[in-house]
Amino acid sequence: MTGSTAVPALSGTQGAILAAYAELIEELGSDDVSYRVIARRAGIAERTVFRNYPTRVDLLLATAAWIEATLFAREESHSIFDVPLAIREAMQRYDARPELAHVVAETAMRGVSGAAPSPGRAQLERLLDAEVPSLDPAQRRSVIAALSHLDSVGTWVTFRREFGMDGRDIADAAAWAAEAVLDTIRDRVTPAYPWRRGR
Repeated sequence: MTGSTAVPALSGTQGAILAAYAELIEELGSDDVSYRVIARRAGIAERTVFRNYPTRVDLLLATAAWIEATLFAREESHSIFDVPLAIREAMQRYDARPELAHVVAETAMRGVSGAAPSPGRAQLERLLDAEVPSLDPAQRRSVIAALSHLDSVGTWVTFRREFGMDGRDIADAAAWAAEAVLDTIRDRVTPAYPWRRGR
């Protein structure tokens, strides 16, 4: 994601619940945390947790969105060609908090209704349209799809689980792949952004 993910406005109680659950995930893992334990950590009644998040899916979706918007928040990129650096930094943040990264990734990868697998897509589209407006629809779609996929916690999980890569290697690989995608369009940069061609 090229900027912070939007999260719906939360009440103080909801914020306390989500923060408590995120802390407990890091301590115990996501499967071992009961509503009672969350309530105790948040300093509220268990029924208050149920009233705000009636199902486990509701709680998981809200927590994943909160984690992305707060703990994994990032500066918004001002150029499509800054995205590889943003991806590198995001991968480093995920690696520093792996339990939370797995929760966010699994929420998106399971296809849970309401999950946003590519919350940064709109920003990528705006940047690409501003700097490289001459791309045809198929090229544009390919670039956006590739960058959206690379710029995700799911990519971090895949590199870590399937390839056994460490944090530095994951950050290097994801940033390199994003640069390779952008190298295919550098010669198409609009004249308003000529300095982007030589990067």
